[in-house]
This record gives sequence, structure tokens and C-alpha cells, in this order.
Amino acid sequence: MKKIIISIIAICIIGICIAIPFITKKDSDLKKIKVAEVTHSVFYAPQYLADALGYFEDEGLDVEFILTSGANNVTAAVLSGDVQIGFCGSEATIYVYNQGEKDYLVNFAGLTKKDGSFLVARKPNDNFKIEDLKGSHIIAGRKGGMPAMTLEWALNENGLKTNEVNFDTSIDFAATTGAFIGGTGDYISVFELSVRE
Repeated sequence: MKKIIISIIAICIIGICIAIPFITKKDSDLKKIKVAEVTHSVFYAPQYLADALGYFEDEGLDVEFILTSGANNVTAAVLSGDVQIGFCGSEATIYVYNQGEKDYLVNFAGLTKKDGSFLVARKPNDNFKIEDLKGSHIIAGRKGGMPAMTLEWALNENGLKTNEVNFDTSIDFAATTGAFIGGTGDYISVFELSVRE
């Protein structure tokens, strides 16, 4: 009985040793791509799902997602060669191009059709109207960033000008949620609804 068990274990070990080069070879055949993403968001679930289900590997890609808060930082990561793809709002590519850079970024895909931010209030308001924002402090995101520009557009489209609110673009994108949780602002423009006092 001992000889049978030892033989089975030996066969398993030999089988694993034979299989390892093939498994390793498969991983080394994958093209490595680093993607700097501006934020983690439920709106980008298809990307995360494709990664989790191995669809990128099926296409020969080993994709690494790196959280790089702010379109400006994503742009810098792409231009420096630290990553191959930057996932952020299109404003960054426009800024680089308008500066006359020879090595500018090119937008080649869109994951969302519209802006994915929410306007979250510190205090509940069951009968909210856009006019309720007058005089309030809104953490809008980084100046010139897509979330802030989209919020400004939405306010203007609904008859409210940014000079009628404290439209705060002084806080870096990565710090906006922390600032709101810490007590700054009456409202915040965010990608996730997980912000709580």
C-alpha cells in the first residue's frame, strides 16, 4: 500500500514538473500592458469583469490596472512611458495638444457615453431642486478636470451659474472625498455613492 501511495505522489510530482514550463510559457507569451486609470468606479465594471473573466488573456494580453488619480497624473504617466494606456477624461489630451507638444496623446476609445459623477449632499433633501444649490459650497473637482467642467455645464443648463455657488475647484481630485468626509462642502461631485459622514 505504501508503494502505491509513493508511486501516485511521484507521478503527481513528475506531472507537475512537466506542466510548469508550459504554464510559465503561456504567461510569458502574454503582452504586458499597464493602464493608468483615473478612478475606480462601478461605471467601469465591464473593464473589471473582462479582466476577472480572463478575456484580456484570451486576447494575449496581461493587463495591469494602476490607480492614478487625476487626468493630469494619468497623462504624465503615459507621456513618461510608465504606462502604455491612460484611462481618463479627454480634457487632458486637449490640453497637451494645445500646448503644441510633438508627442501628444490620442483618444482611441470611450468606456462611458456620459459623465458618471453624482452630486452628493451632506444633508438629506427629499424635494431637491437645482435652486437649492444657490449659496452652497460644492466640491467640484480639479479645475479644468472633466468632473468639474461637466458639473458646471449641468448647472448652466439648468439656469444656475457657478458664481451663484461656492464652486470649489481648489481640491485635488484624489483628495475631494476625504475633504468632504472631513467636513468641507455642502455638496460634492463624486463617481461613487459611498461617501458618508
